[in-house]
Amino acid sequence: MIRAATSLILYLLTAPFGSETVDVRDRGAVDLKTFECRDINRSSLIQRVCHDHAQRYLIVGISGSYDDYCELPQQTFDGFMTVPSMGQFFKAHTRGSEPDHYDCRTRRRANH
Repeated sequence: MIRAATSLILYLLTAPFGSETVDVRDRGAVDLKTFECRDINRSSLIQRVCHDHAQRYLIVGISGSYDDYCELPQQTFDGFMTVPSMGQFFKAHTRGSEPDHYDCRTRRRANH
């Protein structure tokens, strides 16, 4: 019994950890190893946010789907994460109605 428990513990400690991937609309699978991801529980719209600070690349989970946003300034990301209404801020400053706000289809996409 002790040998089996020891073997299990050693297996868990030495098993390779795979990085998480998400399926992003209009892009496909994106590896999240360079992202800082946060599950969001204070918004009725936004469920998860993953941000690669170096690439200025944002992935947002809404209703089980993921969309990506490119060339997002750090101050916009910081504002998004601290405002009382993430959904309103997101719609106005990230997804927004302005042409190609931070839409990756019209901006330079990160190398992921």
